Amino acid sequence: MQKQFYTFFVTFFFTITASLLFTSCEDEISPELEKADPILVIDAWLTDQPGDQVIHITETQPYFDNTLPPGVSGATVSVEDNLGNIFLFQEDATIKGDYVWTPLPGEVFAEGGGTYTLKVEYNGESFVAGSRMGRVPVIDSLTFTFKEKNSFLPDLYLADFWATDLPGPNDTYRIKAWKNGVLLNKPNELNLAYDAGFSAGGNFDGGTFITPIRQAINPFEEGDKNEILSPYVPGDSIYVEIHSISLEAFNFLSEVAIQTNRPGGFSELFATPLSNVSTNISNKDPNGKPIIGFFNVAAVSALGKRFEQ
Repeated sequence: MQKQFYTFFVTFFFTITASLLFTSCEDEISPELEKADPILVIDAWLTDQPGDQVIHITETQPYFDNTLPPGVSGATVSVEDNLGNIFLFQEDATIKGDYVWTPLPGEVFAEGGGTYTLKVEYNGESFVAGSRMGRVPVIDSLTFTFKEKNSFLPDLYLADFWATDLPGPNDTYRIKAWKNGVLLNKPNELNLAYDAGFSAGGNFDGGTFITPIRQAINPFEEGDKNEILSPYVPGDSIYVEIHSISLEAFNFLSEVAIQTNRPGGFSELFATPLSNVSTNISNKDPNGKPIIGFFNVAAVSALGKRFEQ
């Protein structure tokens, strides 16, 4: 019975995905929007992994502007941990808006966990944020499963990552995956977990991550003839990371998913209206300019594998 349900779930998931791909139809319009002053955006997602740590500082731009957000120069950026260590982020000489901390040989940022405070000085204003590094489970293995073709779908190879949430409630994670070195970064590929499930009410504390989360590391793509492609084929490589994120970060990314993964077409009439997402960064001057973005320091577990038959 469990095997039949599993086969039904995978078939249903791919069938719905295929239907969305083939039925989307949109007319482009260009409504006039009121102009707004740019707002500072601080994108500070740091980890305990070896190598450089980068904080991106940009400004917002008009809604219909398809260019990359402009980087901001001239900021002073630092992070201090609970032991009093201060990490200075220097402005990158080639990429405007990137501020980089480069470790000395053998040095690792955020080693051993703890709490961290971000400080950004820009244009006479001070912005601050705090983050506590959470814990992260080990990825035990990566597997590939063959699914035989049916009336709706071709032969498929699906990948799963296998990990068990650590005992104790209220752990939140982001799972990131790379296929052949390319990050799966589309809005519908944002993969979040609360313990081993989707939300606090799921009661999945201490369990194996549920199937929809394990299999969200599979990319869903079309071929030249608009046919559904197998997510992986022999010779492909996969690399998966689990990032510990704060509950605030979990809520922030959930809001981002709602705002960016828009249904389009007629169904957009019934979608959640666009709105500003939350932030854990604040201006020390309550009467100062607004700020958006997020600061999180993550512990990371990772595993990679090449698909070989």
